Amino acid sequence: MLFMQSMAIGLFIAVPVGPIGMLCIQRSLSRGFRAGFATGMGAACADAVYGLLGALGVAGVVTALPTLGVALKIGGGLFLLWLAWGIAREAPPARDVSRALPKTSAARDFLTTFGLTLSNPMTILSFVGVFAALGPMTDSQEGLGGAAVLAMVGGVLVGSAAWWLCLSTATATVRKAIPDAWLRRFSGISALVVAVFGAAQIYSGVASLLE
Repeated sequence: MLFMQSMAIGLFIAVPVGPIGMLCIQRSLSRGFRAGFATGMGAACADAVYGLLGALGVAGVVTALPTLGVALKIGGGLFLLWLAWGIAREAPPARDVSRALPKTSAARDFLTTFGLTLSNPMTILSFVGVFAALGPMTDSQEGLGGAAVLAMVGGVLVGSAAWWLCLSTATATVRKAIPDAWLRRFSGISALVVAVFGAAQIYSGVASLLE
């Protein structure tokens, strides 16, 4: 029961389309399923880390240290701007050369979204609220201990990964029917959207700092 609830949490936190969703779609369209799924799994693993912190009650530290939240907002916003610049510079390859992509690109895709998701204060606060709500239920299950924590973290990882698998698979499938010129236009739109997310996050962080 706890595993299924945690899986639903991971799914619903991953589903809203934000900068990570845009990156997953853009990379799936420009470089195929492998790049898109690696991007999503970076976010899923970061969600699992916050699931662990939330299950242990450690994530509440962020709410007690406002300065840390501000630093994460500004740092994450700058990271988003850097990613947007990279997307704008990277022209989607033609489909006949997509297989020649270096194997290390998937690891890079994973690490960039893993770091970006970890730097997102909203993800932290989401897990703080969710696991606070689950707290009374888990406290009542005597004797679970580490098993309860494992079920919660595993559920979050599976739920989040399931969404990214569906999104990257669907996008990569649609990619086959989209002309290369449209892929390049979408890359430009993606860069703009990600940059807007980054600028908004920096603005929010600076505004919080000046309050």
